[in-house]
Amino acid sequence: MSATRLIDRGVIRVSGEDARDFLQNLVTNDLDAVTPGQAGYGALLTPQGKIICDFFIVALPPEDGGGFLLDCPLLQTSDLMKRLKLYKLRAKVALDDLTEASAVLASADSAPLPANAGIVYEDPRLPALGQRAITDVAGIDALVTAEPESYHARRVTLGIPAGGRDFAYGDAFPHEALLDQLGGVSFKKGCYIGQEVVSRMQHRGTARTRVVPIAFDGGIAAESGSDATASGKLLGTIGTAADGRALAMLRLDRLADALGSGETPMGGGLAFHLAEKPGFIRFPFPGEPDFGAAA
Repeated sequence: MSATRLIDRGVIRVSGEDARDFLQNLVTNDLDAVTPGQAGYGALLTPQGKIICDFFIVALPPEDGGGFLLDCPLLQTSDLMKRLKLYKLRAKVALDDLTEASAVLASADSAPLPANAGIVYEDPRLPALGQRAITDVAGIDALVTAEPESYHARRVTLGIPAGGRDFAYGDAFPHEALLDQLGGVSFKKGCYIGQEVVSRMQHRGTARTRVVPIAFDGGIAAESGSDATASGKLLGTIGTAADGRALAMLRLDRLADALGSGETPMGGGLAFHLAEKPGFIRFPFPGEPDFGAAA
């Protein structure tokens, strides 16, 4: 077991008799599938369909008071609280920021977390990520056996993006951040904020920009935030890097054109290539026979 504390995470509690319907009408994923034994992954969007914040949704059993915990990015917690309060209106919902008293743990090696780690749940994005937990901040040091870098290196290896590192809040669409590949968007549930834009991108296949895994030819990765280019033309941005690999937000159609012309893509001045395609990704990569609009 190798557990790390994700110090860049906050916790919000949504409770009250209208809590489930309240969230169902706001977020991208289907709350019907979220139970005390099965966490969910979703996001709150702008009306224009861009990600304000993505988060994990953990349902609490009646003996723990019911309602839901949102495991969310620390820097987005205040804004998320503000927006949830804005949408609350007359709903019978209570919103509480539990960040100061709570901590978020994650498995750094996919092994199970300790049974005493608090509210433990499987990462709903990908089984290989292992478990996460929301627990009291008191006594957290006794549970931590790994640094956050270990968790993020594994995440990069698996090809899983993280908000604020691999895509920018307020600027990326769910498809670009792979929420459609990781169970973060339901295309069958009813309306939610930004749904029309997301559905249009899905049905028209217009998601040309995606976060994808890359590997640097020299084994040394460029710094996060570096431009990805080909023959001086911008392809996108390098995100989280580890062990000569990285995640990058790229225009796949431009990358396909560059590769077709024999050009070498560069990130921060270092040559890179697309890494092996993760099994959870269903859209075609440049160079695959069915590559078209990269949707």
